[in-house]
Amino acid sequence: MISIAKTVLDSALLHPLRQWLEDIDIRDPQVARFICKLVPAQCPFERKISLFGRTILYIPPLCKLNPLYEQIVGLRFKSLSYLADICNEDVTLYC
Repeated sequence: MISIAKTVLDSALLHPLRQWLEDIDIRDPQVARFICKLVPAQCPFERKISLFGRTILYIPPLCKLNPLYEQIVGLRFKSLSYLADICNEDVTLYC
């Protein structure tokens, strides 16, 4: 029952937003730089909490729970590619 509701919610509400994010075309270096700075290269939520060398709590990366994760990472990749290939910039600053 929950998976049916999730599928309906996903297709009705998130599909247009996903499509819009995928259709964004990067043509401005300032926009590309902004996206590269805004979207982190790695998921910032993963944590290991240790005490005396032993892991007592592990918080898994929560980014993949974001239903738009793939589109946001794809947008960051398009921005990096634009800066490296078209603008001939060094993108190691964003990695």
